[in-house]
Amino acid sequence: MGVAANGGHPGGTFSCTDILVALYYGGILHFDPHNPHWDERDRFILSKGHGGLALYPILADLGFFPISELESFGSVFGINPDNINVPGVEINTGSLGRGLGIGAGLSLSGKIDRKDFCTVVVLGDGECYEGSVWEAALFAAHHELNRLVAIIDYNGISALDFTKNVVRQEPIEDKWKAFGWNTVSINGHSFPEILRVLKDIHDPKSNKPLAVVANTIKGKGVSFMENNPSWHLGVPQGDELETARKELS
Repeated sequence: MGVAANGGHPGGTFSCTDILVALYYGGILHFDPHNPHWDERDRFILSKGHGGLALYPILADLGFFPISELESFGSVFGINPDNINVPGVEINTGSLGRGLGIGAGLSLSGKIDRKDFCTVVVLGDGECYEGSVWEAALFAAHHELNRLVAIIDYNGISALDFTKNVVRQEPIEDKWKAFGWNTVSINGHSFPEILRVLKDIHDPKSNKPLAVVANTIKGKGVSFMENNPSWHLGVPQGDELETARKELS
């Protein structure tokens, strides 16, 4: 899709792909592809909207829309997800720092209406530089939104450099804990670990929201992309493209 459109963010796409696969195919999220606005659905927000390349094929494979429509990536289907043109997308994302606030609002509305749906938000670690993320984190803990889950795609690289060289975030777990969240760190490429920490989100044992620090590798699965800040944006060409396809197959 990215090569055809000559655009996209492959590094951050590959770092969160396993997380999205676990959510949609692992029995975590409740949804109906034939009724995307089903009132009892879980709300999923890809706050790091530049990872849309990972979300679109999953939604198509599950039947939200025909797979042939993936050919419109870069035109009708934007680089960042939007809920006007893409069935199954909850909100427009791409401007970083807004997904958790919207997710907290959705979660609070569910609590007020006594609904059982969960709200899951996937954020980038660079996105956590935004102050609005921490405003939302305070709000969620104050309102005891225990059906809200934030998954931080912690690949250690922002748009231009390693996060440790931009603004250090460690100890990231302690920060979320200090804001009143239950916090756990996992291998974000391990399906057993992802499924284990998310299996009880519909039956929470605590009155706190849950933050999952998913330790990932930017560009996971493509040797020349892994842990390389240069692959935040762009698409491989020529021999690089053939190597990427071979390594991912």
